[in-house]
Amino acid sequence: MGLRGSRGRLAEGLVVFASTWRNVSLRRAQLSFFAMWGAECAFTVALSIAAYEAGGALAVGLVGLITMLPSAVLTPLLSPLADRGRRERVLVVVSLIRGAAMAAAAVTVAMGGPIALVFVLAAASAVPSTLFRPAHSALLPTLSHTGHELAGANVVRGLLDSAASLVGPLVAAVLLAFSDVAVVIAVASAAAFAGGLVVIGLRYDAPAKEAPPRRPALIAEAVEGLRAVGRRRDLQLILALVAAQTFTRGALTVFSVVVAIELLGMGESGAGGLMAAFGVGAVIGSLAVSMLVSTWRLGGWFAIGVAVWGLPIALIGLFPQQATALCMLAAVGVANALIDAAGFTLIGRLTPDAVMARVFGVLESLVAVSIGTGSILAAALIEAIGIAPTLILIGSICPVAALAAWWPLRRLDRSVEVIDREIGLLQRVPMFDPLPLPAIEQLARGLEPVSVPGGRVVFSQGDPGDRYYVIESGAADVLGDGRVVATLGPGDGFGEIALLRRTPRTATVVARTPLELQTLTSARFLAVVVGFTPSARAAEASVARELDRFSPDEAAGGPPGPR
Repeated sequence: MGLRGSRGRLAEGLVVFASTWRNVSLRRAQLSFFAMWGAECAFTVALSIAAYEAGGALAVGLVGLITMLPSAVLTPLLSPLADRGRRERVLVVVSLIRGAAMAAAAVTVAMGGPIALVFVLAAASAVPSTLFRPAHSALLPTLSHTGHELAGANVVRGLLDSAASLVGPLVAAVLLAFSDVAVVIAVASAAAFAGGLVVIGLRYDAPAKEAPPRRPALIAEAVEGLRAVGRRRDLQLILALVAAQTFTRGALTVFSVVVAIELLGMGESGAGGLMAAFGVGAVIGSLAVSMLVSTWRLGGWFAIGVAVWGLPIALIGLFPQQATALCMLAAVGVANALIDAAGFTLIGRLTPDAVMARVFGVLESLVAVSIGTGSILAAALIEAIGIAPTLILIGSICPVAALAAWWPLRRLDRSVEVIDREIGLLQRVPMFDPLPLPAIEQLARGLEPVSVPGGRVVFSQGDPGDRYYVIESGAADVLGDGRVVATLGPGDGFGEIALLRRTPRTATVVARTPLELQTLTSARFLAVVVGFTPSARAAEASVARELDRFSPDEAAGGPPGPR
């Protein structure tokens, strides 16, 4: 039984990766992410070394704060741009700007230019870098059709993020052993350019977008992202835990250099080695997470990931040995894989598509502030109380926060399970099949249950059309001009003709047995189905077939359509 179970888990993990690989758009989007974040990780190591050489641990903390502040302010203001049009175009522009700024920094270092200019370029390049994640995070749900596929896509992205966390610092460590900081930054620049080129011309069907206002209104649009967060306490909870985790991550940027050089005596390349250990753990964690996609509870695993992000850092302070540090950072990497897969999936599931990039922009701004604050506070605490006490103090934050959030996150898991069942019901209706996950989830969250006793009329021919119906259980007869023309069962939908054509009901529907129905208001149904081109085409084709089949003008004299 155990062996069969292990093989089943392995098969599920392989299915997750195969699904992303078969979807060409998802594959290209994921490769872009890997190139961009590999560049980010290598650049971070190089920049930290340059800062340490210029001013010690405090300089490393200051650079972390300086590079994050512009992103914290500007990312929410710029993220509405990704909600206005096609999001892969944002990825292209961001990657090219980031690569150019890195290239300029590499030239500055190679020519012995002022280190302050390097820091300014790093801050300038950080703005498009943090805009990359909101656009990419909002793009993945559009490329996915089910919650399972989105969770799988986030697992794969988490694996690529983990691989980037391994490959980036590892490449930096190797290059630093044989060359200098300028070469590392140049290689990072080339990777950033590649991340933009791979998604040029990406093909997918996107929901129709409202025309952008003639006058720029980025501030007002950005506020909509904040309002979307303010309307949902579960989103607020997730963002609060992300803030605790990224605060600790900011501190880890300082710890990786100071612990390697001062506490463990590993030298400059040791900083890259410690972060490479983090990357190894993240890769292992991502592979493990891929085997849990079909059964795991996102909220619970997210809380566990947050707790484990901090605890190993505290243990390094208690047991300051090189082997301990490497193992503990690998454990942090495993936790990072859990957070990436569960956290991004939850936010994608809870946020409407129309404001999704803006909500992810709020997330990235929060991440930027937290990382910057964590880096500068960690540096200040090291100066004040020493390395080991700082490790213990900051490492304790995440476990305490995760414990406090455990039961609310478990309640969130139960609500997501209900939505998944309703999405499964809707996806049995052919016209909903083309919808990406954000659109069909919007429908599922608008479903209203209705019970109809056996023999009771659901609606009559000639009635005004105000709702669409999907049968959850039971059977119904469709009558046209008094004759039974069809019998419907679980998973069948009816009522769309009156909504799409804005006509009275063309048939009568009677409950043959007691019915449990899920209903959608006309406004919600039309906003989603008509707003997404493939679904609108499928709906119109279905309507045309039904009207042709049951037209009373046909020679057979058949009754009108069943909708």
